[in-house]
Amino acid sequence: QVQLVESGGGLVQAGGSLKLSCAASARTFSNYGMGWFRQAPGKEREFVAAISWSPYNTWYSDSVKGRFTISGDTAKNTVYLQMNSLKPEDTAVYYCAAGPRTNVKTLNYAYWGQGTQVTVSS
Repeated sequence: QVQLVESGGGLVQAGGSLKLSCAASARTFSNYGMGWFRQAPGKEREFVAAISWSPYNTWYSDSVKGRFTISGDTAKNTVYLQMNSLKPEDTAVYYCAAGPRTNVKTLNYAYWGQGTQVTVSS
């Protein structure tokens, strides 16, 4: 069983930055692909970014490409999402996920965190 704990959310003005963290409990952290998803009020949960370790690769949704960066520290069992140039439409609960079963951009992950709120004011 893998436990994921997100942190780093908060309130920020448009154009600002936030860095989310996702700490994983698994010792075999490096065996899992990881992803970030978000869900805005009244909308479906959507893919934001994902990372794999072997081979190393990253993926981004078109809406965040060039503004967000996913990275990880396997020694700390932690994945990060650096979010720059934030927009009001980025407001959502952000979820960390581990263990993609199929395509990393789908919701089919084995483990999910509880989420952290990100609010971007205009």
